[in-house]
Amino acid sequence: MDKDIIKKIIVENQEFVRDIRIFPRKLYIEKNGNYVFTGARRSGKTFSMFQIIKSKLAEGISLKKILYINFEDERLIELTGSYLDYILEAYRELYDMKPILFLDEIQNIDGWEKFARRLADTDYIIFITGSNAKMLSQEIATTLGGRYLIKEIYPLSFPEYLQMNKLIPEKNWEYSSQRFEIRKMFNDYFYYGGFPEIIRFQEKRLWLTNLFQKIFYGDLISRYKIRNDFALKLMIKKMAENIHDEISFNRIKHIIKSIGIKIGTTTLIEYVKYLKETWLIFEIKNYFTKIGSRETVGKYYFIDNGILSLFLMNSETILLENIVAIRLKQLYGNDLYYLKKQTEVDFYIPKKKIMVQAAYKVHLAETEKREINSLIKAAQYVDTKEMWVITLDTEKQVKVNNFTIQFIPVWKWLLF
Repeated sequence: MDKDIIKKIIVENQEFVRDIRIFPRKLYIEKNGNYVFTGARRSGKTFSMFQIIKSKLAEGISLKKILYINFEDERLIELTGSYLDYILEAYRELYDMKPILFLDEIQNIDGWEKFARRLADTDYIIFITGSNAKMLSQEIATTLGGRYLIKEIYPLSFPEYLQMNKLIPEKNWEYSSQRFEIRKMFNDYFYYGGFPEIIRFQEKRLWLTNLFQKIFYGDLISRYKIRNDFALKLMIKKMAENIHDEISFNRIKHIIKSIGIKIGTTTLIEYVKYLKETWLIFEIKNYFTKIGSRETVGKYYFIDNGILSLFLMNSETILLENIVAIRLKQLYGNDLYYLKKQTEVDFYIPKKKIMVQAAYKVHLAETEKREINSLIKAAQYVDTKEMWVITLDTEKQVKVNNFTIQFIPVWKWLLF
């Protein structure tokens, strides 16, 4: 590996990050912390890194101290783990100072973990991104030895999506004409999701299709050496169509088998693991299920409505539940469950004592009654302070027994 090439890349990247314009997101960073940013491909991890660089420059830190390397740069294709030190050597030959390191998509380099640990051990400040959740596995966490903080980067929230589209909700916006603009913008967000780059494209579905193909063939088929790509794609489609339902591995197996595809349970378990590792889906568990049994049954949601919508036709009820799941996952992380015991409730946040139902339309009296009854029955089994029913456009309060149930339009709820 030619160090002159690395020097050229270092200087080029310094000029690039100095001049790039970014959309700032809420991003709390410990002053002296080293970080690993993880999340789906194109979710904004690199721009989070650029945001930190911009903040460092604004604090008066010299541009020369910034060492940003993107390991997807084709000029680094020959770089292997044993030559990662070349990056530091090339930098030292350019500047007589200790850099702040920003290492983008470093999981492409075998052996990166030991390099990252050694940097932390020698008091470098380091920020790392990677699209593969294997970076959070027990083995790698052990290798990094607690020296890095893990931060998940999600696609844009709805408030961020509005801001990136230069639409800032005014005070009392819900009573002004601005509500029509926000409602219209929500339609795009609902069907096409919140990947930051999608805002620049008119052919949003085409862009999403290309992104999925990149994830599917690059992050799944190629990385995990999957031979039966048709079975995997079919499994993803069936999981998309069954988001409302609790799913076991055996159920997935039978769904696929009914179409004439033979696949073993062990293979299915591996496939689901790969989907989670590439941040295509995430899982929540039944709050009532014993910990030992939680590994086999759960509900699966897609990380972005845009990717999910590629597999659906006229399935707004599924998209609504998925977008609620994404927002709750962003807000509450792993403190998110569903309830299934005599009755069913879509989501439960134990620490906040909040139950949430997702119901696209509740115009019919029997639909409203069903949602209310599920919440009231579930309240017999769990502590509850708040009950929400997230809908497309219904807004009201219903008092039952000692509970007040809030019916909230999803496009308003996402802005809370």
